[in-house]
Amino acid sequence: MTRHESPRHLVRFHPKHLRHVFADVLVLGSGIAGLRAALATPPNLRVLVIAKELPETSNSSWAQGGIAGALSPEDSIANHVRDTLVAGDGLCDEEVVREVADASPGQIDDLVRFGVEFDRVDGQLALTMEGGHSHARIVHALGDATGAEVMRGMIAHARRQSHLEIWDRRILVDLITHDGCCVGALVADQQGERQLIWAKQTILASGGCGRIYRESTNSPIATGDGMAAAFRAGARLRDMEFIQFHPTVLYVAGSSRSLISEAVRGEGAYLRDKDGDRFMIAEDPRAERATRDIVARAIFRAMNRTQHPNVYLDLRHLDPDHVHRRFPGIARACREFDLDIARDLIPVRPGAHYTIGGVVVDRNGRTNLPGLWAAGEVTSSGLHGANRLASNSLIEGLVYGTRCGEGASKEANRLPDNYLVPPISEKEARDSGQNLDVEDILNSLRSLMGRSVGIEREGEQLEQALAQVDFWCGYVWRREFAGRDGWELSNLLAVARLMIQGALTRAESRGTHYRRDYPKRDDQRWRRHVDCPIRRTSGPALPPSDAGT
Repeated sequence: MTRHESPRHLVRFHPKHLRHVFADVLVLGSGIAGLRAALATPPNLRVLVIAKELPETSNSSWAQGGIAGALSPEDSIANHVRDTLVAGDGLCDEEVVREVADASPGQIDDLVRFGVEFDRVDGQLALTMEGGHSHARIVHALGDATGAEVMRGMIAHARRQSHLEIWDRRILVDLITHDGCCVGALVADQQGERQLIWAKQTILASGGCGRIYRESTNSPIATGDGMAAAFRAGARLRDMEFIQFHPTVLYVAGSSRSLISEAVRGEGAYLRDKDGDRFMIAEDPRAERATRDIVARAIFRAMNRTQHPNVYLDLRHLDPDHVHRRFPGIARACREFDLDIARDLIPVRPGAHYTIGGVVVDRNGRTNLPGLWAAGEVTSSGLHGANRLASNSLIEGLVYGTRCGEGASKEANRLPDNYLVPPISEKEARDSGQNLDVEDILNSLRSLMGRSVGIEREGEQLEQALAQVDFWCGYVWRREFAGRDGWELSNLLAVARLMIQGALTRAESRGTHYRRDYPKRDDQRWRRHVDCPIRRTSGPALPPSDAGT
């Protein structure tokens, strides 16, 4: 292992000292993509779902806005496709976009069948606007708590399926491979006790890495575990330079950051700087309803121009009763700081929100690593391009989760159960991580990423950031940690290097990636993906992929 090369596995292990579990399909992640994958499997298979905390604490549960789908007579699939392509700034796969947009209404119907209760008007699904959308096509629930309601319905439905088992509070430590195939995973519980899960097919649905930034809308569990594990195992990743910053995060110094949904601007809220100027009118013809990348950069520049730590959302011109009825969760969050969303200016600033790059998958959710499938934010499917259109994330998780569940089930049903687990070991000795202040390194990493790999970047800063991350990697990766904090730090360092390398490579500005030293979009050279280097490994001999129940 070289100074800046991550070890193949985060920890040493020997199967004689570990508990073994066998499954037909292993799903790593319990958000919308993971549960939809599990629900697409037939009852003759044993399916095991791994939740890092509880299924209710995934990023999917935190989603406010809703799910995009062309459901009204005034709208069309073609409109949804066009809006997605415009937002993606030249890097979307048009066929993928068309397939996902076409599948969206059916997936929404499935959620209703699972027991999800969306908001309705006169018995029909209520639809709203969001930034970047040309028509009202966002279905929502509980006003501004769509993710919580969607996950409530899906979790309840999943727990009623006798062939599905959900393991709570388990962290993915590593993917296990043999002869270039994924054969399962090494996981650990909250006490650090490890289990080897052998699976005929594995579905990675572990979400993104938003917690690599200090200012983030993400759940604390979003630490890039799946992306880092896939990279160590030899999976292909790409476009890690594209990180979407949500324009409007409640900013009150000293408080946790609360998302202020895209739908607030969709309903007609204005953005004003500290002097009261509605600055978005001069930035884009769509003003506050422009795509997230444009709005986030405009806010960033307004903050720099006024030397003020935030801008303000203004809903005072809207009907107060409608505002409180439409956004009850946001109203509650603001009330904690004596702010009335209908009568007060709401302080907001951008925060890291969504990882657009990730593990490359084909249209069925297959990765380049046989036996490994992937769905949701952990992936780069071609849907989002260089910038995700609002409310396209949950539908991507549903569509690709379904495809992964169906495809993995077919493969698992084809494979026999009569494989044995031969002796294996991971013997690489490393120093103990006990003498490192993991929290201090993590805080430093998050600050560095915000300064140098944030809404605006430039080459010199990126070079310095890479050198600093390499320095940390040099002494973090030669240590073996015994628990979650150290493993998460190791994963975030791996992801940070990929993000910085991608940002350095892409010498242009496109979508969420803005280079001050290359401020123009360059289609001739850069209308393409940036592939991460594939990590070649020569780990220990491991057992075949078809170990069954």
